[in-house]
Amino acid sequence: MPSPGAQARARKLADRIKVIVAETLELKVKDPRLGFVTITDTRVTGDFREATIFYTVYGTDDERAGTAAALESAKGVLRSEVGRQTGVKHTPSLTFVADALPETSKSIEDLLAKAAAADAELHRRAEGAQYAGDADPYRKPPEPDDEDDEG
Repeated sequence: MPSPGAQARARKLADRIKVIVAETLELKVKDPRLGFVTITDTRVTGDFREATIFYTVYGTDDERAGTAAALESAKGVLRSEVGRQTGVKHTPSLTFVADALPETSKSIEDLLAKAAAADAELHRRAEGAQYAGDADPYRKPPEPDDEDDEG
């Protein structure tokens, strides 16, 4: 297990790689297949040899596939830029992974909408509801009669 210092360096390098890749994609990579891509996260192994870059693409399945192909073909340019700007001894190899964030958030939104609808239905049914028994079902001690006190 890497030391806390190595973990911190790996996080800093991952953050730096994320920025470099995003800027390079925006400014230098002119592949027409590259869609509206967002770099969401980057993780670097403890030995700094491999970097996994997570991304999302706005668009259709064809646009996502085109962007994946464009990222693969631009991998060499991106890795060179990462090596040049980070100055690390061994430039990490880059692996691009499509982030499941949009699909996950869509399913969560659907579940929240279902829960809200069920909640609204429950409140609608509860509006005219009455207690099945007494309004106050708890037993109380009998109240003393005034007649018993006099005798």
